[in-house]
Amino acid sequence: MTPVPDSSALDETCMRRALELAACAEAEGEVPVGAVLVGPDGEVLAEAWNRPIATCDPTGHAEIRALRAAGEVIGNYRLPGTTLYVTLEPCPMCAGAMVHARVRRLVYAAADPRAGAAGSVFDLLRSPRLNHQVEVTGGVLADASAALLRSFFRARR
Repeated sequence: MTPVPDSSALDETCMRRALELAACAEAEGEVPVGAVLVGPDGEVLAEAWNRPIATCDPTGHAEIRALRAAGEVIGNYRLPGTTLYVTLEPCPMCAGAMVHARVRRLVYAAADPRAGAAGSVFDLLRSPRLNHQVEVTGGVLADASAALLRSFFRARR
């Protein structure tokens, strides 16, 4: 079995990639959010960015798209042992999908004080009322993600 890479180094590497994907969303006029889903051994299973406008799909968030793509790759809707890296704290919809998929860990960059479901507004991922809890690490490259989001929304006003 391949040893799992150091998590702090992997966290930063994967978040940098998620930020690159967020820039793809921004280039398409979408809210700049990117996601990378990594398997238990550190291999990238899926990457995605926000595309709800382009796809006319309210569930077209980066997290949902990455979970769907990874499910196709492994042939199962359960994704145990995986880590999801995302540039913005997930909303309740995305957090719920992570619980159902049995994602082991979430690493996010910027907190979302309006709709965050990983502790900012709601804490769905660690709720003892649900049958699965997700380990949460926030703030990885938060400044870079927050700057990208601020720039995007400033340009749209």
